[in-house]
Amino acid sequence: MAKTNGGKGNFSRHFTRRDFLSTSLKAGTAALTTGLLPHLNAKSSERYNVLFIVVDDLRPLLGCYGHSEMHTPNIDRFAGRGTLFSRAYCQYPLCNPSRVSMITGLRPETTGVFDNSTNFRDVLPNVITLPQHFKEHGYHTQAVGRVLHIHELQNNPLAWSARSWGPVWIPFDKASTPSWEAVDAADHELRDGQTADKVGDVLEVLAAHPNNPFFLAVGFYKPHLRYKAPRKYYDLYNSVTFNIHTDSMTPEGVPPLARTYWDEIRGYQDLLTEVPRVSDEKILELTRAYAASTSYTDALVGRVLQQLDALNLTENTVIVLVGDHGYHLGEHGTWGKNTLFEVGVHSPLIISVPGQQPNRVDAFAELVDIYPTLCDACELPTPSELEGLSLMPVIEQPTHPWKTAAFSEIKRRNIYGYSIRTEQYRYTEWGPDGSRGRELYDYDTDPDETVNVVDLPENAELVEHLSEHLHAGWQAALPVTQQQLPIPETLPWDINNDSVVDIQDLILVSNSFGMETLEHPKVDVNKDGSVDIIDLLLVASHFGESNSPAAPPAHRTMGPKQLGIVEKWLTEARLVDDGSDIFRQGIATLEHLIDTTVPPETVLLPNYPNPFNPETWIPYDLAQDTDVHIQIYNLKGESIRRLSLGFQAAGTYRTQSRAAYWDGRNDIGESVASGIYFYTLQAGHFKTTRQMVILK
Repeated sequence: MAKTNGGKGNFSRHFTRRDFLSTSLKAGTAALTTGLLPHLNAKSSERYNVLFIVVDDLRPLLGCYGHSEMHTPNIDRFAGRGTLFSRAYCQYPLCNPSRVSMITGLRPETTGVFDNSTNFRDVLPNVITLPQHFKEHGYHTQAVGRVLHIHELQNNPLAWSARSWGPVWIPFDKASTPSWEAVDAADHELRDGQTADKVGDVLEVLAAHPNNPFFLAVGFYKPHLRYKAPRKYYDLYNSVTFNIHTDSMTPEGVPPLARTYWDEIRGYQDLLTEVPRVSDEKILELTRAYAASTSYTDALVGRVLQQLDALNLTENTVIVLVGDHGYHLGEHGTWGKNTLFEVGVHSPLIISVPGQQPNRVDAFAELVDIYPTLCDACELPTPSELEGLSLMPVIEQPTHPWKTAAFSEIKRRNIYGYSIRTEQYRYTEWGPDGSRGRELYDYDTDPDETVNVVDLPENAELVEHLSEHLHAGWQAALPVTQQQLPIPETLPWDINNDSVVDIQDLILVSNSFGMETLEHPKVDVNKDGSVDIIDLLLVASHFGESNSPAAPPAHRTMGPKQLGIVEKWLTEARLVDDGSDIFRQGIATLEHLIDTTVPPETVLLPNYPNPFNPETWIPYDLAQDTDVHIQIYNLKGESIRRLSLGFQAAGTYRTQSRAAYWDGRNDIGESVASGIYFYTLQAGHFKTTRQMVILK
């Protein structure tokens, strides 16, 4: 598929009536209320929380998706109060690329993530992730279980307010381990059960702070291989047959690159003799094991939702449940994911928004749509660079005209495959312009994809049309009925009226501090007759907002020359912080601007507070990636504490969430006495020393 956006994520959605009304109301309300600041303390309890549940390898083999043979009462009940998307598709049928597309709102050709080992921060270091966006708007963000494939990304302080928690992983040898196991154990004795227990603990803590909205991401591992679950869930399927087409043959005429066979399950103890394909008897046995694991996860999802109810949080929480991609259970001779067949990319997706009417939606949904949907549901500004589309219009009105197709892709042996799913067809190209093979399946006549009909002469015109649709890209598939409507002239916090709130607006406000004659009348944002740090925080709290689809995105990075001025803003903002949402959002924006700056040189900065008692933060700048260590000495030159910070990426480490923390204790845990101390920064070959004071 042609990279129509150049891989840069330059998507700006059409401005619809919904956007117009929403923006107009927000602007009008702000104009009436901002004059009350800084005394205005927004009621955070009125803002929706978010519970985002992602399940590993969960395909739409659920009761609510028409499989009555499945025992999934909790997910079915949840679907009955929300919106079930019957045609939701992942953008890449593999764990890491798919989860990255959800968490960034960007498609794989933009993120550059095509495998399970790439860290998206190495490709897009400054991308604003879904939890990061919510954190910047005053939310407490936290992850429990396996949310991102690379677990360390769940501890990035830019995105998460608290450290992630996950159950202990115990490695095992596949050759001596069966692919499935029914164990005599309680739910909480297995890893996913421990995850559900932890979610319950976290929800209790969050419920105790009703004025702080939360974004809680939860990841369940089952039904991922191996299929280990309590025996009671296996007992549900002793005599069950499944309504799925498990023909072990690949489609007739399929290109070689489309095949994967069953590599994911190969090598387990009970499958060593199953070559070259899994037998039909074994497929049924494994399908029952997969179903048992699914029912186990269903019970755990039910526990989480029951806890949400018990804490009176449900009525104020947007809930998403999604599988990260599709999954083969023997179809086309394949076991697992990583194909562009329908069963490989078709994902379950259920979204519940407080106050909505429950419904089932046949409109196309893509997992990249989750990010903008949650922004829309929680009335947060939607970053203009996102490559998905909010699903709120079809949640509110299921018959709303919507996308004409969904797009998925895969990279195999350095050859790209691109696939488009339309109402009736799936069309796939392998290699440039299909040079390594093409596929076409007609779901009206062949719902199980048994024959590739791309080369039939009667389909030549259809193939040409679908190829054009594929190469036109996802932008061309957006709803054609989204009409352009009048756009509000300006936003109150867009000081220079360029249709985007960015660093230039902050500078214009800052340059007007204390001035009686104002060159830009809008710098007095709260209309109190003076321009000060409060006006700047009002602008910062709306950073990135835009009222024009043609406006450039607000860059959340800046040059080193602007670092000093932002630090001054941040210092002054902390002095007047009253704890309101506006202040917290504004301060979070300023901290982010500092944190994402790459300085021209490595320096060690004065600790704060100084003098301090009993703890302090030591800020520093890194001009390049390196290991960082800080050594603290007394006046005699004796080392009393070593802070080994490990490998750090180039950037500024000046804010409290990133600077080195010292608790004022020595290496054996004793509080040190008042006096003068020295601290040395060792960053690669760079070494420098400063003085600090402790006053008790």
